[in-house]
Amino acid sequence: MVNLNGELFSAESDIFTSANRGLKYGDALFETLRCVKGDLFFWEDHYFRLMASMRMLRMEIPMTFTLEFLEAEIKKTISGNQWDDEAVRVRITIFRNDGGLYAPLTNNVSYLIEVGAMASPFYLIQDDGYEVELFRDYYVNKDMLSTLKTTNKILNVVASVYAQENGYTNCLLVNTDKNVVEAINGNLFLIKGNTVKTPPLGDGCLNGIIRKKIMEIVESMEGFQMLEESVSPFELQKADELFITNSIIGIQPISKYRKKQFVNTVSKGLVGKLNAKARMAQTS
Repeated sequence: MVNLNGELFSAESDIFTSANRGLKYGDALFETLRCVKGDLFFWEDHYFRLMASMRMLRMEIPMTFTLEFLEAEIKKTISGNQWDDEAVRVRITIFRNDGGLYAPLTNNVSYLIEVGAMASPFYLIQDDGYEVELFRDYYVNKDMLSTLKTTNKILNVVASVYAQENGYTNCLLVNTDKNVVEAINGNLFLIKGNTVKTPPLGDGCLNGIIRKKIMEIVESMEGFQMLEESVSPFELQKADELFITNSIIGIQPISKYRKKQFVNTVSKGLVGKLNAKARMAQTS
């Protein structure tokens, strides 16, 4: 079951027309997050990012779109799929309503909530081989639109096809300055000695929720330094560890980039702290 504007439909239902602006123009935003037995991981962070993104795209925010309302709609969708006691992946998509060409006829919006069962209620470290390569065919723009979770993800799609065709698990995206920005599906972190580094939002990386949480964790750790600075491709092979973050996987260590093999010692410690932070957020 999916939830369109508060009404539950079968996932196979014909609920959109050819006039849908998300389809025609990518005029939409989305959030993905975990929910475990009714607890939405870092929900306030996701909600406020969504509201800020809607304002940036000049979408009309309905008076009903409160934190509590959208949380209730997510839980209603989970209950409609009978997954109340499960670990669930949630995606909420906001799109401008039908009408117009590039210029919309209205700035009013609709919402779609989709859910799917997940294997584990906790973030886990995956020790399987995870090889990445740079994707240089197209570049991420250095602007604030690049930091939003919009449905304009054709660069990520083409990079994913490139990774599949060449036997890589993932690709790292670069911006117009040729600096490394992020992975296809999440933010990038490098560890060298006691320094943890991630690209700044000004370089065009996604304003990720787990990115924010990992930065908070590292800043609270004695003996480590957190840097938010541009990352040159030359730094990748000099790093001790590389890992990717997003709201579904948590932390995904990279095991290989070109001829360099990486360890995941610090990553394993961070995932435990991330799980603890998620539990604290649920009980607060």
